[in-house]
Amino acid sequence: MLRPSLVMSPLLALASLSLQAQTAPAAPAAAASAPEPVASPFSANIALTTKYKFRGQDQGNTNWGSPAIQGGFDWTQNGFYLGNWNSNVSFSNAAIEMDFYGGYRGEIVKDVGYDVGILQYYYPQKDKIVDFNTTELYGAISWQWLSLKYSHTVSKDYFGIGESQQLGALNNDGVSIGRPKGRNTGYLDLSANYPIVDKWTLNAHVGYTRYSSDLRDASDSVGCTVASSTKAHPLGGVCTTNDLGVPNFYDYKIGVTYDLGSGFSLAGAYVGASKRSFYGDINKPRAIFTLSKTM
Repeated sequence: MLRPSLVMSPLLALASLSLQAQTAPAAPAAAASAPEPVASPFSANIALTTKYKFRGQDQGNTNWGSPAIQGGFDWTQNGFYLGNWNSNVSFSNAAIEMDFYGGYRGEIVKDVGYDVGILQYYYPQKDKIVDFNTTELYGAISWQWLSLKYSHTVSKDYFGIGESQQLGALNNDGVSIGRPKGRNTGYLDLSANYPIVDKWTLNAHVGYTRYSSDLRDASDSVGCTVASSTKAHPLGGVCTTNDLGVPNFYDYKIGVTYDLGSGFSLAGAYVGASKRSFYGDINKPRAIFTLSKTM
């Protein structure tokens, strides 16, 4: 018979090895992958275009091509955003437009978004004659590639039109009138940017400008009516009524954009506006080409 100590010794040895195996330190885990860099809340853009049209109207001269350099910066965080955009123009003596805006955008349900904010159009000028500065509140709703936006003027004037009407009455007819107010002018914008094939996007837009009643109905008929055309004018002669009002109009755009890669894109569009008989060539439709870069 084997002695108990001889039987137990191998069993104890096996148990000891088993315990050591269970308590041995685990192999070091593979090094954790480096976290992805957090996207910057800042972005920038720059563009070169053959012509700058705003709501269908030329902002440079009325030649076929009046190139503009444009660009700006944006900050976005948790739905909130602030930004600035700039372009050269020809109707102010400083020849520059500077836009400042801020707002909030979010999603109502999947693929349906909203955007609300305020936008200040600022035109720095030396020896200012007409103040073109304008402030708008806006709200938009979007679905995938389609958006509808409404902008409402809250500043006293709308791009200096009321002040120009007041100066026109004084300079052309010698009549002093109160400045017509541009406040409550509205703009409705329906736009679509539909992906058609790889890297190609179809761009379409129609907009409608509805001026305030002051701007639409402005005249220098102070002290007389249309019916009383023979009434004596305060400055002498016969009183006549001269219409200074501006008519509402719509604008349109149809074009395509091609993604060149690395943030570059090239766009071509046909852009114009109605009521050309009143506004002249600034509403004339134009073919416009734009090279842009986002960063």
